[in-house]
Amino acid sequence: MSMLTPPGMGGKYRITGAKYPRMRRPRNRRRIVLAAVATVVALGLAGWGTVQLIDVFTADGGSKEKTTTASGREPDCKPSPSAAPVRTLPKPAQITVNIYNATPRAGLAKSTADELKKRGFVIGKVGNAPAAFDKKIPGTGILLGAPAAADSSFTVLGAQLKGAKPQHDERKTKDVDLLLGTAFKSLSVQKDAERALAVLTRPAPDVPCDHKG
Repeated sequence: MSMLTPPGMGGKYRITGAKYPRMRRPRNRRRIVLAAVATVVALGLAGWGTVQLIDVFTADGGSKEKTTTASGREPDCKPSPSAAPVRTLPKPAQITVNIYNATPRAGLAKSTADELKKRGFVIGKVGNAPAAFDKKIPGTGILLGAPAAADSSFTVLGAQLKGAKPQHDERKTKDVDLLLGTAFKSLSVQKDAERALAVLTRPAPDVPCDHKG
């Protein structure tokens, strides 16, 4: 027996020459691999969470970068001039109105002229309608004037009388005719007429970029 062999031990624990027994268990490689993988996953999750926090604190209010679309291009969005009205209409004081009665009711042209004068219109001729229109207007009335009055004087005067139909003639002057038809009862309420004109001259609202298609 070798002097290196402990007393009472022999057989496979017998030491001969330079051979020494392995007294500890071999390392578990699987456990080491799993630990390494878990470490890598934890580091990855920590990095992803950091990026998300940065995005939250720099979104909208904190970010001054230009907004881009999903394709990477900047959206074509320019603010509209909020001070620009939809259209410019003349004031009633700039419109001369001739009132003609095409109905069998007497005095209708005079009473209508008086009301329009209170609303600021300039009153021209007042009387019975010409033979071409007398008792031949079944609706509330007709607005008659030059083609240039279509988008200006007709719009303002038409707000005073619902249902009045515009027609054009060959006159060169800026005055317009209001011919009262058999269905005419009264002018529109002044507040309603002013409200309708206010809508037409109201500035166009700005449309946010996110709402544009």
